[in-house]
Amino acid sequence: MAENILIVDDEPAILSTLSGILSDEGYEVQVAESGIEVIPLVQAHPPALVLLDIWMPEPDGIETLQQLRTLYSNLIVIMMSGHGSIETAVKAIKLGAYDYIEKPLSLEKVILMVKHALNEFHLREENRSLKRLVQKKYEMVGASQAILHLKEQIRVSGPSQSRVLISGENGTGKELVARLVHEKSTRRNAPFLEINCAAIPENLIESELFGYERGAFTGAQSRKKGHFELASGGTLFLDEIGDMSLSTQAKVLRVLQEQAFYRVGGNARIQVDVRVIAASNKDLVEEIKEGRFREDLYYRLNVIPLHAPPLRERTEDIPLLIAYFIDAIAQEQGIRAKRITPEAFDLLKHYHWPGNVRELRNVTERLLIMSPTPMITSHDLPAFLRVTEHPGDEASSLSKKGPAPLKEARSVFEKQHILNALEKKDWNIPQAAEMLQIERTHLYRKMKLLGIKSPEES
Repeated sequence: MAENILIVDDEPAILSTLSGILSDEGYEVQVAESGIEVIPLVQAHPPALVLLDIWMPEPDGIETLQQLRTLYSNLIVIMMSGHGSIETAVKAIKLGAYDYIEKPLSLEKVILMVKHALNEFHLREENRSLKRLVQKKYEMVGASQAILHLKEQIRVSGPSQSRVLISGENGTGKELVARLVHEKSTRRNAPFLEINCAAIPENLIESELFGYERGAFTGAQSRKKGHFELASGGTLFLDEIGDMSLSTQAKVLRVLQEQAFYRVGGNARIQVDVRVIAASNKDLVEEIKEGRFREDLYYRLNVIPLHAPPLRERTEDIPLLIAYFIDAIAQEQGIRAKRITPEAFDLLKHYHWPGNVRELRNVTERLLIMSPTPMITSHDLPAFLRVTEHPGDEASSLSKKGPAPLKEARSVFEKQHILNALEKKDWNIPQAAEMLQIERTHLYRKMKLLGIKSPEES
């Protein structure tokens, strides 16, 4: 499809010559003899490019340019004038014109400039398209009170320069929260870098954060910039900061205090401007009590605390999330979207989702790919989802029956209490046993006695 070009000039000869030349080049051409005609024409048939004369009866080219930039900020405009001056050209460029060309027009120069401007137009359109895809990928889906509250906190805290500490279980979307805070900030066009403190060995974390000089250690063949330096002007997301060693914590604290650091093996002080967002699935206050996290670093990071709620606290969002995941996965994989029966939805809503939103997405992807028909039924769900009564419902069921034997009530309470600990620790048995202050072997025996199975075992 030919690109549409709008030519605006009060001289009929120029309109005729330019429209003829550009039509011969394969472009679709519209013409206007005054600035008054421009806005209606652009609204009716949006052009990829506007060639706009400066010296016209009111409104002149400069006024028309201002109107176009106000209404269509991404429109590419090339100014033309037979009374050229440096001041006029500078003013036009400052107001957002792509370029400026003087009369009498060189037709070869016009054609070349039009080609360059249209290349710029296509790049801008591609950039906008990619940005829309990225924004959709990092969209926070949900209408529950918990999510609406979190969205409002992100909206308010995003534009500030303050540090943010995000708490939440595994799979609740802490990275998504960090990205949305960055997108709401004045740093949105600067880098957003992330580093998972739990995934990088202790002997490598400092070189990843601060970089290193050539020869700093065996294998350091050249200088490397660290995440703090690469994120300067933007945002650095320190994920799972509760797993960072105390020695590295001390160095991060100094960077936060001074906004400066030294590369590993270097003696040049590197000054940076970085907004730090940190996250942890651990209770950092408890970690401080146990001596595993620095209290001074905690207070440096915890300027604005945000909490990503677990999925079991926002079950009304599950249908919205599933619909969103089905649409996204179908597009990614190039497959048809499917529908889910109300019975299957009911089972999905009542599952306790220890892996939170991440687990829900994985299950949705599995169902979308593996279900044999366009309609996903309860029979298509994994076995651990096809249960008649959910562990969290036992206590309420028991209370509805009236007074029960103490032994039975105690068993129900113990089961729910252990399940809560297991879910909080992402079904890590040793960590759950430590939280419950019992031996690991004792916890295994209790789980077997009470019929507690992990999602994988189920």
